[in-house]
Amino acid sequence: MLKAALRSFLAHKGRLLLSALAVVLSVAFVAGSLIFSDTVSRTFDRLFASSSADVTVSPRDDLESSVPTGAVQTVPASLAGRLARVAGVESAHPDVEVENITVVDGDNESVGPTTGAPTIAVDWYVSERSVVELTSGRTPRGDGEAVLDADTADARGVEIGDTLSVHARPGTFRVEVVGVATFTTTNPGAALVFLDPEVAAARLLGSADRATSVSVDAAPGVTDAELKRRVTAELGTGTYDVETADEQARTAADELGGFLDVIKYVMLGFAGIAVLVGVFLIVNTFSMLIAQRTRELGLLRALGADRRQVRRSVLTEAVLLGLVGSTLGLAAGIGLAFGLIRLMGVFGMNLKTTEMVIGWATPVTAYVVGVGVTFVAAYLPARRAAGVSPMAALADAEVAGVGRPLRVRAVVGSVVGALGAAALIGCVTSGETSAAASLLGLGVVLTLIATVIAGPLLVRPVIRVLGAAFPALFGPVGRMSQRNALRNPRRTGATAAALMVGLALVGGMSVASASMSRSFDEQIDKTLGADFVVQSATFMPFAQEVTDRVRDTEGVGLVVRQRFAPVAVRLPDGERIETTAAGYDDGVDDVARVTYASGDTAAALADGALAMDAGFAGEHDVRVGSTVPVEFPGGKRTELTVTALTDMEGGEGFGMRGGLFLGIATVEEYVPGGQDSALYVNAAAGTGADGLRDRLETALDPYPQVQVRDQADYKELVHDQIAVLLYLVYALLGLAIVIAVLGVVNTLALSVVERTREIGLLRAIGLARRQLRRMIRLESVVIAVFGAVLGLALGLVWGLCVQQVLALQGMTALAVPWGTVVAVVIGSAVVGIAAALLPALRASRMNVLEAIAHE
Repeated sequence: MLKAALRSFLAHKGRLLLSALAVVLSVAFVAGSLIFSDTVSRTFDRLFASSSADVTVSPRDDLESSVPTGAVQTVPASLAGRLARVAGVESAHPDVEVENITVVDGDNESVGPTTGAPTIAVDWYVSERSVVELTSGRTPRGDGEAVLDADTADARGVEIGDTLSVHARPGTFRVEVVGVATFTTTNPGAALVFLDPEVAAARLLGSADRATSVSVDAAPGVTDAELKRRVTAELGTGTYDVETADEQARTAADELGGFLDVIKYVMLGFAGIAVLVGVFLIVNTFSMLIAQRTRELGLLRALGADRRQVRRSVLTEAVLLGLVGSTLGLAAGIGLAFGLIRLMGVFGMNLKTTEMVIGWATPVTAYVVGVGVTFVAAYLPARRAAGVSPMAALADAEVAGVGRPLRVRAVVGSVVGALGAAALIGCVTSGETSAAASLLGLGVVLTLIATVIAGPLLVRPVIRVLGAAFPALFGPVGRMSQRNALRNPRRTGATAAALMVGLALVGGMSVASASMSRSFDEQIDKTLGADFVVQSATFMPFAQEVTDRVRDTEGVGLVVRQRFAPVAVRLPDGERIETTAAGYDDGVDDVARVTYASGDTAAALADGALAMDAGFAGEHDVRVGSTVPVEFPGGKRTELTVTALTDMEGGEGFGMRGGLFLGIATVEEYVPGGQDSALYVNAAAGTGADGLRDRLETALDPYPQVQVRDQADYKELVHDQIAVLLYLVYALLGLAIVIAVLGVVNTLALSVVERTREIGLLRAIGLARRQLRRMIRLESVVIAVFGAVLGLALGLVWGLCVQQVLALQGMTALAVPWGTVVAVVIGSAVVGIAAALLPALRASRMNVLEAIAHE
């Protein structure tokens, strides 16, 4: 039986090739994502470990916030001298490292990265842990000189002798590039500007007596842990963060982990789609192969093979297919990781392909995924093969499964579908976001499973409608193509299911994204009343100079500043919430349309006051007049009185969680040194908006980090951000379509083999080659469009449910992108035509007499 299985595998290797491609794709994405993330992690672990001081002392900050404030937390520079006297310390150095800067060249063009990586200004201090070395020019000496990293200099065409402008929080200053430094380790993608240590603190922090951290090196024989203990004993606990080199490396790696997780999960998403769609392809392939080998399997049973041996032989073929696909997929994954590493180089992160990490877990995972998928997918066809009777060897058996009733599928599909529908109905009627999202996920999974199970039941009614015009348009050829698609509902349903999965995903996400875009448009129209908003392209805070320039621009009337502050609020119900509060100037009512459930803007922006979203306040027993303890960065604490409750359709008002906002004077008091994140600008009386925009853009020309936006620009910005998610979905759809095309090609190719004698007879009674090709193409088109109709119908239901979840967050508008729906249906027909080209060509080239004599 083993020999028979091996010979059967080799005999059908051409037919199994397309199924192997699905395994290759899924394994390649899994292996590639693991190799890439392992390589980046290992590279940066070495970078952080080699560049971190034995012990680093930095400002203590118990608040975490993803919203930048522009304020730089510092320590006294004199702390270095104090720590240098601690027993076991060899040296201590005050560090200056600032990220909230912008560096521009003589043409007012930013020289920083365009990929979102930061531009960092650092004091020039050479040690054995330095990540760069001077390769040309000289070190910076005194004010007005700087060294630039080589990658940035090459990318932006900056040379020694060029003058750059540095926009920092204390003010803008100009420097001459006197040297270029090259990375000795991996370049993380940032732009580095080095200044003389004596002037870095004054220029970047506003005071020569401050530093962002202190690096402490241990004397020989003193461990990092012991040094940390001694430094902590000197400084006391709770005042500063004291970390060893390993702890610093772990902290940096955790921060990098978020970036890596995005890439890893995106690639694993591609792998998941490939696996899911590949399962349909493999099941279909093995089902058809077994149907075509009914007499062969019957003969094996007649010769003495029992059911277990037959089942084992089919599963052996599946394992062989999985091994071949996994091996090729692992090789493809290595190539994919290599390409990603090179792609990171384009974005400024220069990883070395020679240091690619392939851990033991990668090949193990690759083979578990590849072999596991094919084994599971082939199990049901293998059981069906084991049920072949020995008498089948004596009969010219019809294709297995054609005439068998679909009662079991109807019952199971109905039950699962009813459960899925109940979950989706629960999602729509739920008033709590978390519960609605959970029910949505359950409903999506169950309805997808139900549609796959019950798909064959829908083949006859749907395809009769889709192909109703075929007889009239194409005559007998059209009628035969329709009947061929109806001949085996199981096969047609399984083939269409592969395409259905991808189109259901894109249908649901298209409705969700269109609804989000329209909701944001309506929200912007309702809430934004300013003529213009001045804001950084990356939403980073900007220097005071920008605010001054805007206020001094001719034609500017009201200017309202926005400034953020990370806060922790202790609520009356005992819960401590970490979030971000927004501070505003008076005049908010003239640049924004705020609705209140209680109180007004004047009360919200008063000294010692705080405004909160009414829904959030109700959940935590907060009322107007409630006093809540609030903690700011650096351990600063106060108590603020809730004087206003907002009732915004967006759910959380101006701020982040909780919709907290307050007067900007309070933010300045407790977060000194912060920077403005946005300016809401209204034109003065008698000044036109177009003329003011031109003057604002001219005034802000030296500051390329900020942009002037009106309502239309804001809407376009939101649409672009939503489009990023949609592009990812389209990429997943593209992968699903590729595998689905393979599935249709495989089905048609095996169907042509199965119908060889039938095709020969049709050719013998006068069917032309061209008519034969058209018949197969039409069959492929109707199967593809059937999958598209099912997928889009399912996707639209999902999209409507997603919109209901979004409505709980204030995004109440519903939009269905009918243009996308129509384009997908037309595209599916094109996919069907493309998938049928090779099988149709092969069928038309058959020798008529040999086809009639085919067994």
